[in-house]
Amino acid sequence: MSAAAEPTPTADFALRVHDVTKTFRVHHERASSLKAFIAAGGRNRYETFYALRNVSFDVRTGEAVGIIGHNGSGKSTLLKCMAKILTPNDGTIEVTKRMAALLELGAGFHPELSGTDNVFLNAAILGMGRKEIAARFDEIVAFSGLEQFIDTPVKTYSSGMYVRLAFAVAINVDPELLLIDEILAVGDVTFQQKCMQKFVDFREHGRTLVLVTHDTSSVRDFCDRAIWLDHGVIRAEGEPAEVIDEYTETMLGAEESVDTEGRRRGDGRLAVTQVELLVDGVPVEQLRAGDDVVVRLHFTATEPVETPVFAITIASLAGAVVTAPSSRNVGLVPTVVSGSGTVDIALDDLPLVPQRYVLHTEITGYGRQQVFDHLQNARTFDVVSGENDETHGVVTLRPTWSISGPGVVPPSG
Repeated sequence: MSAAAEPTPTADFALRVHDVTKTFRVHHERASSLKAFIAAGGRNRYETFYALRNVSFDVRTGEAVGIIGHNGSGKSTLLKCMAKILTPNDGTIEVTKRMAALLELGAGFHPELSGTDNVFLNAAILGMGRKEIAARFDEIVAFSGLEQFIDTPVKTYSSGMYVRLAFAVAINVDPELLLIDEILAVGDVTFQQKCMQKFVDFREHGRTLVLVTHDTSSVRDFCDRAIWLDHGVIRAEGEPAEVIDEYTETMLGAEESVDTEGRRRGDGRLAVTQVELLVDGVPVEQLRAGDDVVVRLHFTATEPVETPVFAITIASLAGAVVTAPSSRNVGLVPTVVSGSGTVDIALDDLPLVPQRYVLHTEITGYGRQQVFDHLQNARTFDVVSGENDETHGVVTLRPTWSISGPGVVPPSG
């Protein structure tokens, strides 16, 4: 009989969530008058909604954990419980590190005060002393890019400026544990890149990160572990790629379980009836990287339709669009179509990296305003290893590698 494992010291963890349950009251009817309230026995009718139910997990010091799930799954409630904004009905949350939470950016800002005053106010709320804030002030303002407006009342700021300053304060309070809600929903592309670099620096210094997001690609690329929250319970936990694939496939399957009309729009005068993938003229369910593939759309028109444009979109399950060609791009727009027919889109030397993909179809008028048929998730397909050995990303650029130098010993054989 093996000896029992010794418990891991608490110091090895930045955050421990144990058996947390959080409920809310959902009122059906509120008494509109004192008379109605007394008639109801002094009670308003409500039911108990479980936002979180017996949730448990640990976050190790220096680890980046991504929490994913559909809208209403309990992600934001969990984050607010961890940030001590909400109190669980049951269970415990132990935080052992200095924590900052990026939940509602600028929640501590006062609109009548200047940007300068709000930097000191907001940083103090996040746990920094006045001397520490003063020492970091120039760095915070430079990160926000708002030097020209820092002495202006924030009530005159645009929403983008407001968010930039709030984020700059929060990311520079030097926390050991950072809780973040939707990091990529902040500012413009340039500012997002600055934020991502800050997170990279944060990780390189051994800080701990918990990220709640809909952006599964960020979790896949940035996190050590993923947790899938579903209706308030943990559905899966582990390697980000595996958890995300399971999550996206389940979500896609739930959508596909609805009848076709539930994911289709358009007037239906001209519609796609079938989508085939052909290799060497033979229908296949699975493709190999490097295959010469033909996507064949079968269509039927209930009446003659003038100048229709056929289009497809291929995307990863995480939602990243790989390609979205249309027949108008290549000048192949028939004057009129009627009855049934096919459209072939040839994809030679398929450059997709092995994973699962989803294909959408669309038929519109020439101006792309009139939609005859848009079919979301017309089909999914898998790409397996073929001529390339890459495993990350969605496409390969077919790189050619060379390594040289006086001290380089080439591979044997």
